[in-house]
Amino acid sequence: MISAQAWADARLLWDYHHMHHDPRPCSVAIGLGSHDLGVADVAAELYLKGMAPVIVFTGATSPTTRARMPRGEAVHYRERALELGVADSAVLLEPRATNTGENIEFSKAVLAEAGVKVSSVLLVSKPYEERRSYAMMRKLWAEVEVVCASTPMGLEEYADSIGDARMVIDMIVGALQRVLVFPGWGLAVEQEVPNAVRDAYERLCVEGFTSRLLPADAAPRPTGNGLADKSAGPGAVA
Repeated sequence: MISAQAWADARLLWDYHHMHHDPRPCSVAIGLGSHDLGVADVAAELYLKGMAPVIVFTGATSPTTRARMPRGEAVHYRERALELGVADSAVLLEPRATNTGENIEFSKAVLAEAGVKVSSVLLVSKPYEERRSYAMMRKLWAEVEVVCASTPMGLEEYADSIGDARMVIDMIVGALQRVLVFPGWGLAVEQEVPNAVRDAYERLCVEGFTSRLLPADAAPRPTGNGLADKSAGPGAVA
């Protein structure tokens, strides 16, 4: 059972994770890979509304997505977008990324190779990943404007759509931890975290919503491209 206090705390984090941006036309939409096909739905909707002429779907697989997206997150996203009416010529695939840092860096490379000039990005993610993804974009691709978008749902409705409320709250808690620690690792810009949000996060940790928290030794190890070398397991850094 999830207590009333835990739901209240999770709703507080849920709202904080949203950037509350109004969608506007951008050079490109980037759909960040995950277990949630709603990312592809939102990216397709924005494209069909004329908000972006090109979509990049980025993502390989992870333990969370391997069973439901065996061909890779980006591939499944593309298939969904085409079903919804997106033109095949408008979709670029980035099928290698295993974390958000790679999503960003590899998408930049795909767009450069395709000759797409980018001054602004519609960044489409899961609802509770808006703020972390925004902070990482501002650090790793600082020269572009970033507009965040996600499925317009409340927490309870979203948890019902995923079918596992506890997993969703675990992920909300994990996303907040990353907002807190990533700036110190050089992966994201600093953001103000209100005391009420920090307190709610601490209570949820005490309640045991910790399966998506980073382990104490999870600081990134540099690789040749400057990104962190991270596992794809529950303690994956990004």
